Amino acid sequence: MPSLLRVPLSLPALTSKARGSILAHKATARNPIQRPLHTLSLKNIHSTCTHSVWRVPTVPYYQFQRWQSQQTGGTGVGGSNDYQIGPGNDIQPGPHTQNFGGGGKSGGKGGKTGPKKEDWKQTAFKMFEAFATTAASIAVLGLAGYAYHKYYKHLVLGKIKVAFEPGDPVLDLAAAGHDVPTENDHWILRDEQKLIDSIIKGGKVGHYYLLIGEKGTGKTSMLLDAMKKTKGDNCSMLEAHADTEIFRSRLGKAIDFEYHEDYIGSLFSIRGPRETTPILDIERAFNKLEKVALEKKKKKGKPLILVINSMHLLRDDDEGRDMLELLQQRAEAWAAIGLITMIFNSDDYWVYERLKQYASRMEVISIRDLEKKDAVSALQKYRKRYRNENIEETLAGTIYDKVGGRLAFLNRVAKSKDMLQMCSEIIKQEKTWLLNQCGLLGSSMDDDVLNQQKYASSAMVLVKKLVEMEDELETKYDPKKGHILPELELYKARQVMTRAEFIQQYDHLNIFTIDSNSNVRADSVPMQNAFREVVKEEGFNKYLQDTLERIAEIESLGRTREITIKDLWNGGKYNMTIKDKKGMVQQLISWDMEEKRRGGSEE
Repeated sequence: MPSLLRVPLSLPALTSKARGSILAHKATARNPIQRPLHTLSLKNIHSTCTHSVWRVPTVPYYQFQRWQSQQTGGTGVGGSNDYQIGPGNDIQPGPHTQNFGGGGKSGGKGGKTGPKKEDWKQTAFKMFEAFATTAASIAVLGLAGYAYHKYYKHLVLGKIKVAFEPGDPVLDLAAAGHDVPTENDHWILRDEQKLIDSIIKGGKVGHYYLLIGEKGTGKTSMLLDAMKKTKGDNCSMLEAHADTEIFRSRLGKAIDFEYHEDYIGSLFSIRGPRETTPILDIERAFNKLEKVALEKKKKKGKPLILVINSMHLLRDDDEGRDMLELLQQRAEAWAAIGLITMIFNSDDYWVYERLKQYASRMEVISIRDLEKKDAVSALQKYRKRYRNENIEETLAGTIYDKVGGRLAFLNRVAKSKDMLQMCSEIIKQEKTWLLNQCGLLGSSMDDDVLNQQKYASSAMVLVKKLVEMEDELETKYDPKKGHILPELELYKARQVMTRAEFIQQYDHLNIFTIDSNSNVRADSVPMQNAFREVVKEEGFNKYLQDTLERIAEIESLGRTREITIKDLWNGGKYNMTIKDKKGMVQQLISWDMEEKRRGGSEE
């Protein structure tokens, strides 16, 4: 008996009971390919069939699904209903009936198959579903990115607004260092203080201001005092710096602007501002500040105040001049509409000279040393605060005669135990600073230090001129106003030095100072006293003259060319022809060489 027997079996041959059992198995197994095969016991089938069949224990469900398909008009894969009995007495389809990957209808034309309409619908639905999912994701991402972008812009403007609310970090630092007096305990009231108070309060509109004066005259203290009275409302201050990167950072700190460094729009595929130069970043910060100023102007009717301190620290090069030009352009534009009032504070004259070229709304406030009466009063208050001592006016006047009305010097003297000794030390320090920067080397100097000695000798020539002018003054000291220092116009000072480029460096080193009227004088009273001591030293004039002559000799040697002829020393004759640039003979020169004598005999 063969191992496999082919048994014809058709669905109509089954009774209704068997057919119902088969349909119940169909409801529990929808996919015969992916699920385990469900079998059907055919114990009752054998007894209910209309004709004889072999006894078959079980029938897989997918055979019956195939039978049902054939009954409804479908055509089998193999074109027949043949099945076979396997070794386990299970009914199995014939090998020619297996086609689990097709699913198409078999045609009568060469057996070609094609996709069903249901398959196309499923594919189209899946494509639409993928498209809808992608579109929804992009829409959500775009909306989230746009919302974040708008929120970030609003946040940036809000932070800048807070920066101009009452309270300023500069005031907090100054108060921590006890450098800001209380409203009822001023160190000294100056005439310029009322004007600065009005500017900081927003009472002066239509101009921007330049405070210029020597180091230590109290410019910054007056600004802090004015800001203290308004509690920093509508005002912000920053310190300038030679490095534009640091200046950019300090400006951002003053107005609470991060330059989009905390921007995370890249998470939403939104590109932030590109990285560029510090000057362009400062321009962007000013654009944001301008929007805030417009809102503040509508609400309060007053301009914002932006104070930039230590403007002299900017370098006088291309980058520094570009920065200064940007600041001035903004100051001019904002002053014209009363939007923002800018205040520049500088110790050096070159800032004023640069701004003056394009200034149309700039006002200059010159800050000088205190007069004698104010200086004596300030010294007494300083001493009372630091040492709790009351000093006599006579002693205070003597101190003023030595150090003048410079607030920085008066402060140092008031803090010291021996005030007169401190005055002498201040004068000594100024003299040492002068000699270290502009000391002379005399006639024995080497040619390697030629440029440095040109710089030093030019300064000493001007020092000598100022001391001579002081001796010629009819009034050197006013009992009420105090010291009267000799002054020289800037162009005349350059004529005296015979150099034009050095005076700016002297001003930066605080040896000489140039005021807003272009007058040159000693930087302070102690420096003028140092000038006098140096010039009055024995041998100074000769030493200066020797230095100048040595400089002239080195320059002359640099312009002279020496020709050495080695042949025909003894009894030879030379002819020289001098021609002009066109080749025409201008001069004929001839000379004879003398014989040398060796050992007292002539060769």
